[in-house]
Amino acid sequence: MQETPQQYTQRMLGYSQGKNPLRLQQATPRKLVALIKRLSKKQLIRRPAPDKWSIGEILAHLADAELVNGYRMRLILASNGTTIQAFDQDAWAKTFNYSRRDPKTSLETFRVLRENNLKLLGSVPRGSWENYGQNQERGKETVEHIVKMMAGHDLNHIAQVEKMAKSR
Repeated sequence: MQETPQQYTQRMLGYSQGKNPLRLQQATPRKLVALIKRLSKKQLIRRPAPDKWSIGEILAHLADAELVNGYRMRLILASNGTTIQAFDQDAWAKTFNYSRRDPKTSLETFRVLRENNLKLLGSVPRGSWENYGQNQERGKETVEHIVKMMAGHDLNHIAQVEKMAKSR
Protein backbone atom coordinates (compact mmCIF):
# COMPACT_ATOMS: atom_id res chain seq x y z
CA MET A 1 0.00 0.00 0.00
CA GLN A 2 1.38 3.39 -1.01
CA GLU A 3 1.69 6.01 1.70
CA THR A 4 -0.45 9.15 1.70
CA PRO A 5 1.14 12.60 1.22
CA GLN A 6 0.63 13.22 4.94
CA GLN A 7 2.36 9.94 5.88
CA TYR A 8 5.23 10.81 3.54
CA THR A 9 5.56 14.24 5.18
CA GLN A 10 5.67 12.74 8.66
CA ARG A 11 8.25 10.16 7.60
CA MET A 12 10.56 12.79 6.05
CA LEU A 13 10.21 15.15 9.02
CA GLY A 14 10.86 12.24 11.37
CA TYR A 15 14.25 11.58 9.78
CA SER A 16 15.45 15.14 10.42
CA GLN A 17 13.65 15.83 13.71
CA GLY A 18 15.96 17.37 16.32
CA LYS A 19 18.76 17.88 13.79
CA ASN A 20 19.98 21.03 12.05
CA PRO A 21 18.44 20.76 8.56
CA LEU A 22 20.95 23.10 6.93
CA ARG A 23 23.93 21.15 8.26
CA LEU A 24 22.35 17.92 7.06
CA GLN A 25 21.86 19.41 3.61
CA GLN A 26 25.42 20.78 3.51
CA ALA A 27 26.83 17.34 4.33
CA THR A 28 24.77 15.32 1.85
CA PRO A 29 26.84 15.81 -1.32
CA ARG A 30 30.08 14.84 0.49
CA LYS A 31 28.44 11.78 2.03
CA LEU A 32 27.17 10.64 -1.36
CA VAL A 33 30.57 11.15 -2.99
CA ALA A 34 32.20 9.05 -0.26
CA LEU A 35 29.58 6.31 -0.64
CA ILE A 36 29.92 5.90 -4.39
CA LYS A 37 33.59 6.70 -5.07
CA ARG A 38 34.70 3.05 -5.16
CA LEU A 39 31.67 1.68 -6.98
CA SER A 40 31.80 0.69 -10.64
CA LYS A 41 29.31 1.99 -13.21
CA LYS A 42 27.71 -1.47 -13.18
CA GLN A 43 27.26 -1.29 -9.41
CA LEU A 44 25.76 2.20 -9.68
CA ILE A 45 23.14 1.19 -12.24
CA ARG A 46 22.13 -2.18 -10.75
CA ARG A 47 18.68 -2.14 -9.21
CA PRO A 48 18.26 -3.97 -5.87
CA ALA A 49 14.84 -5.17 -7.08
CA PRO A 50 12.84 -4.64 -10.29
CA ASP A 51 10.60 -2.03 -8.63
CA LYS A 52 13.40 -0.21 -6.72
CA TRP A 53 15.71 2.49 -8.02
CA SER A 54 19.43 1.94 -8.48
CA ILE A 55 21.96 4.26 -6.86
CA GLY A 56 22.25 6.07 -10.20
CA GLU A 57 18.50 6.58 -10.38
CA ILE A 58 18.46 7.90 -6.81
CA LEU A 59 21.19 10.40 -7.73
CA ALA A 60 19.20 11.55 -10.79
CA HIS A 61 16.12 11.90 -8.57
CA LEU A 62 18.06 13.95 -6.02
CA ALA A 63 19.26 16.31 -8.76
CA ASP A 64 15.72 16.81 -10.09
CA ALA A 65 14.23 17.13 -6.61
CA GLU A 66 16.80 19.81 -5.79
CA LEU A 67 15.83 21.69 -8.93
CA VAL A 68 12.12 21.42 -8.06
CA ASN A 69 12.58 22.46 -4.43
CA GLY A 70 14.84 25.36 -5.37
CA TYR A 71 12.15 26.59 -7.75
CA ARG A 72 9.44 26.12 -5.14
CA MET A 73 11.37 28.09 -2.53
CA ARG A 74 11.97 30.90 -5.01
CA LEU A 75 8.27 31.02 -5.91
CA ILE A 76 7.28 31.16 -2.25
CA LEU A 77 9.88 33.75 -1.30
CA ALA A 78 8.85 36.03 -4.17
CA SER A 79 5.08 35.42 -3.95
CA ASN A 80 3.85 34.41 -0.50
CA GLY A 81 0.80 32.13 -0.66
CA THR A 82 1.47 30.91 -4.21
CA THR A 83 0.27 27.54 -5.52
CA ILE A 84 2.93 24.82 -5.63
CA GLN A 85 2.61 22.21 -8.37
CA ALA A 86 3.08 18.60 -7.29
CA PHE A 87 5.20 16.24 -9.39
CA ASP A 88 5.15 12.50 -9.94
CA GLN A 89 8.67 11.27 -9.24
CA ASP A 90 8.07 7.95 -10.99
CA ALA A 91 6.81 9.69 -14.14
CA TRP A 92 9.90 11.92 -14.07
CA ALA A 93 12.19 8.88 -13.62
CA LYS A 94 10.65 7.22 -16.66
CA THR A 95 10.25 10.30 -18.84
CA PHE A 96 13.73 11.64 -18.14
CA ASN A 97 15.46 8.24 -18.33
CA TYR A 98 16.98 8.16 -14.86
CA SER A 99 18.23 4.65 -15.59
CA ARG A 100 20.37 5.99 -18.46
CA ARG A 101 21.75 9.09 -16.79
CA ASP A 102 25.39 9.17 -15.82
CA PRO A 103 25.38 8.80 -12.00
CA LYS A 104 28.43 11.00 -11.46
CA THR A 105 26.95 13.77 -13.61
CA SER A 106 23.71 13.53 -11.62
CA LEU A 107 25.65 13.81 -8.37
CA GLU A 108 27.57 16.85 -9.62
CA THR A 109 24.31 18.47 -10.78
CA PHE A 110 22.82 17.82 -7.35
CA ARG A 111 25.91 19.26 -5.62
CA VAL A 112 25.86 22.49 -7.63
CA LEU A 113 22.11 22.99 -7.23
CA ARG A 114 22.31 22.26 -3.50
CA GLU A 115 25.16 24.73 -3.02
CA ASN A 116 23.15 27.37 -4.87
CA ASN A 117 19.97 26.70 -2.87
CA LEU A 118 21.85 26.90 0.44
CA LYS A 119 23.36 30.23 -0.63
CA LEU A 120 19.87 31.46 -1.50
CA LEU A 121 18.58 30.47 1.93
CA GLY A 122 21.46 32.29 3.57
CA SER A 123 20.81 35.44 1.53
CA VAL A 124 17.18 36.05 2.52
CA PRO A 125 15.94 37.32 5.89
CA ARG A 126 15.10 34.42 8.22
CA GLY A 127 11.60 35.85 8.68
CA SER A 128 10.87 35.16 5.01
CA TRP A 129 11.23 31.46 5.75
CA GLU A 130 7.68 31.74 7.13
CA ASN A 131 6.41 32.55 3.62
CA TYR A 132 4.37 29.66 2.35
CA GLY A 133 3.07 27.96 -0.74
CA GLN A 134 -0.03 25.84 -1.15
CA ASN A 135 1.22 22.40 -2.25
CA GLN A 136 -1.43 20.65 -4.36
CA GLU A 137 -0.89 17.37 -2.50
CA ARG A 138 0.31 18.35 0.96
CA GLY A 139 -1.30 21.71 1.66
CA LYS A 140 0.40 24.73 3.22
CA GLU A 141 4.21 24.51 3.27
CA THR A 142 6.53 27.24 4.50
CA VAL A 143 10.10 27.62 3.28
CA GLU A 144 11.22 26.42 6.72
CA HIS A 145 9.05 23.31 6.33
CA ILE A 146 10.54 22.62 2.88
CA VAL A 147 14.07 22.95 4.32
CA LYS A 148 13.24 20.33 6.97
CA MET A 149 11.58 18.07 4.40
CA MET A 150 14.63 18.28 2.14
CA ALA A 151 16.91 17.30 5.03
CA GLY A 152 14.73 14.28 5.80
CA HIS A 153 14.59 13.42 2.10
CA ASP A 154 18.40 13.47 2.04
CA LEU A 155 18.65 11.13 5.04
CA ASN A 156 16.13 8.76 3.49
CA HIS A 157 18.11 8.45 0.26
CA ILE A 158 21.52 8.37 1.95
CA ALA A 159 20.31 5.34 3.92
CA GLN A 160 19.17 3.65 0.70
CA VAL A 161 22.50 4.35 -1.02
CA GLU A 162 24.46 3.12 2.04
CA LYS A 163 22.52 -0.13 2.07
CA MET A 164 23.04 -0.74 -1.64
CA ALA A 165 26.73 0.27 -1.55
CA LYS A 166 27.43 -2.19 1.29
CA SER A 167 25.72 -5.06 -0.52
CA ARG A 168 27.79 -4.63 -3.70
